[in-house]
Amino acid sequence: MELIDQLTKNLGVTEAQASGGVGMLFNHAKGRIGGDDFARVAAAVPGVEGLMSAAPAAGEAPGGLGKLLSGLPGGLGSLSGLAGGFSKLGMGGGMIGKFVPVILSFVQSKGGDGVKGILEKALKR
Repeated sequence: MELIDQLTKNLGVTEAQASGGVGMLFNHAKGRIGGDDFARVAAAVPGVEGLMSAAPAAGEAPGGLGKLLSGLPGGLGSLSGLAGGFSKLGMGGGMIGKFVPVILSFVQSKGGDGVKGILEKALKR
């Protein structure tokens, strides 16, 4: 999958980490946007439904990391609940902020500015 390849190359994560992180972020987005809008976003990332179903549960971040992330600028605080899942994948919560721009850029390249905007809004809520 092209998005997973970009994440592994750009961020130095394993394929399993990239797949799990993408799945968690898209599950998070799906919970925040309507079905039609999410369908437009998902259409830009073929195979994302499989990644979503295979993603680990987000869970609470260890050691209060979720509280730390909730204060992040740029709207990433809403993603703090994903830190536990990223930890289960062997990545720190800081990787969430590195995944988001790569995913948004990919979605923009495949679905255009409108689809990117839908996803970006969902990830910043």
